[in-house]
Amino acid sequence: MNRRPGVRISARSRLTLGYAVFLVVAGLAVLVGVYVVVRFIPPYPLTTDDPSLRDQVSITARGEILRVLVEISLWVLAALAVIGLTGGWFLAGWVLRPLHRIDAAVRVVAAGRLDHRIHPTGPDDEFRRLADAFDHMLDRLQDAFAAQERFAANASHELRTPLAITATMIDVARRDPGHDHTVLLERLGAVNARAVGLTEALLRLADVDAVTAASVPVDLAGIARRAVADAEEEARERDVALDLTAFPAPVLGDDELLLRLTDNLVRNAVRHNVRGGNASVTVGRDRDGSALLRITNTGTAHTAEGAARLTEPFLRGEGRTRRDGDGYGLGLPLVARVVDVHEGALDVTPREGGGLTVTVRLPGRAQSS
Repeated sequence: MNRRPGVRISARSRLTLGYAVFLVVAGLAVLVGVYVVVRFIPPYPLTTDDPSLRDQVSITARGEILRVLVEISLWVLAALAVIGLTGGWFLAGWVLRPLHRIDAAVRVVAAGRLDHRIHPTGPDDEFRRLADAFDHMLDRLQDAFAAQERFAANASHELRTPLAITATMIDVARRDPGHDHTVLLERLGAVNARAVGLTEALLRLADVDAVTAASVPVDLAGIARRAVADAEEEARERDVALDLTAFPAPVLGDDELLLRLTDNLVRNAVRHNVRGGNASVTVGRDRDGSALLRITNTGTAHTAEGAARLTEPFLRGEGRTRRDGDGYGLGLPLVARVVDVHEGALDVTPREGGGLTVTVRLPGRAQSS
């Protein structure tokens, strides 16, 4: 990092000099006040009641008193400067001791140890709050890097699987010259289509990570109607009853991203369901004015911990794999990212008896009259 050159002086030295200067200036102000008071005292003759000592009494002039006062003041100021520098040095070291721990922790983390923490002790002052904030930041960074590593490992596995299947089928075809190439081409086409779909899903997720949502007036109810209309045919094919209850829910956001979010949730509710099950979509406004999108479906039973992890990439309704091979496990991660971009909140809760309730809460806007 390029920084403009300057005089290097430590914070401890600055605090020490500041403390000493303050002490000297305060002492100087007091002495000046005393000097001014003495300066304006009217001269009084000095006498004695003892007649035998009258000839020995020395009348000291006011100017002499002031001269002595100035000399003493200079010695006092010099003593205050020494006391200020010495005491300020130790006082600054005591005050800055927590900052040294924070600095050491930063250097350790900069070397790559994200598991290091300060764990501050002592009074609840600014330094402790700074250390707590730094530890909290490290917790989030460590979680983010861990999630990124899991994503990279899972993405590599998902992309390697179709390539391995393709290589196996080609190798079998080479060893068997009489193999039916029509069947081989169909299988290769299916595997290739899945690889292309997975790549496109990864690109869509990357696109959402790279954009900032537009802030235009959007009615979440209208978006939900479009998503439900698009999913109705698939719901009929899977024998899932899909219903919609929509009330006006105006928000400021990106129409395309919100449609992608709603479409993913609706199709997940249909696909991760059972024959003869149902999926309901509800849109409206909460009491605090925020827009709510709630989607509930029947299906496989989930634990609270398992439902919370469904927003991780490549985790599907039945783990990292599904029997029908449908989906890539990137729908809910994409939804979570769109919600974050819109500064909203996403909640995934298991239903009693099976299925999920997914709630999206977005900041609402006032309806125009």
